[in-house]
Amino acid sequence: MIRVAQVAPNIFPVPPDHHGGTERVVHDLSTALRSLSVEVTLFAPSDSATDLPRVGDYPSLSALERRHGPVAPGVPAALDALQLEALRQRLDDFDIVHCHGEFAHAALLGGRRRRSLTTIHWRVDELDRALFFAGFPDLPVAAISAAQEAGIPAANRAGIVHHGIDRDRYAFRAEPDAHVAFLGRMTDQKRPDTAIRVARAAGLPIRLGGTVDVGNPDYFDRQVRPLLGADATYLGPVDDARKGELLGGARALLFPIDWPEPFGLVMIEAMACGTPVVAWDRGSVPEIVEDGVTGFVVASEAEAVAALARIGQLDRAGIRRRFEARFTAERMARDYLALYRRLLDA
Repeated sequence: MIRVAQVAPNIFPVPPDHHGGTERVVHDLSTALRSLSVEVTLFAPSDSATDLPRVGDYPSLSALERRHGPVAPGVPAALDALQLEALRQRLDDFDIVHCHGEFAHAALLGGRRRRSLTTIHWRVDELDRALFFAGFPDLPVAAISAAQEAGIPAANRAGIVHHGIDRDRYAFRAEPDAHVAFLGRMTDQKRPDTAIRVARAAGLPIRLGGTVDVGNPDYFDRQVRPLLGADATYLGPVDDARKGELLGGARALLFPIDWPEPFGLVMIEAMACGTPVVAWDRGSVPEIVEDGVTGFVVASEAEAVAALARIGQLDRAGIRRRFEARFTAERMARDYLALYRRLLDA
């Protein structure tokens, strides 16, 4: 039996209450690996609600912020250091250490780096990642899309594993309501303002869910709030149940990203409901959306409006079947298990 440490970030509990795509993926992966007879230990904050064996005596950053208000800039680094110390004390207990945070774990692992795997759940084309890769050329890194892998040096590339989610979390819905949906952080990377304009131009109501981005708090008030109205409703953060209602009831998910999206978890959450995706041709989108099958890949607002006019041509049951074939947690776990075995064999 392979013994694996899954090391989650310390920002949100695992699984997350609302947003927190990385934490969601870590929990789904860990649970699915356990079903494949992998011995999994989860390193995650103390406010995590999971039945997986867990190590972590300190709460998540989000819990500390709820309790104390805005925290000092050094608090995230302190949480990471405390988590890595707990990992250091137990390194000999694991065959593979799979880290989903960034940077400091590579130094801690030292000579064990070749028996580790790192998944970066963010873009990799900025200076901090360039410095990281240059300093640790022996650190195996799993890309979450081919688009992301293109920015990872060849020496670090361990393979590509697309995300997956629990097969049964979201129910298939054959008959949608009249609205289209947007789900994501309220930020200029995700462009909810574009989604509202497209829906309005197509003559469709839109419902938007997601949190106001803490890194860009003025964006919602400046760019999104003025566009809200009877045909554009902001729901705020949504949990899994409300997310299923929002996505399952939507004629389509609008995904008007304005950055090199490394994956885009909400796209496969929509597909799980049978809901087609209209997404901008950036980052991983062409890998995730099968144009004309699970949605439409577009390059402009005008193309998105035209795609919504054709959205009824797509088979929602067929979209659900493509989700089951490509984006379940079980498939993700099998792919990662293959990488673990390859690393151990090497």
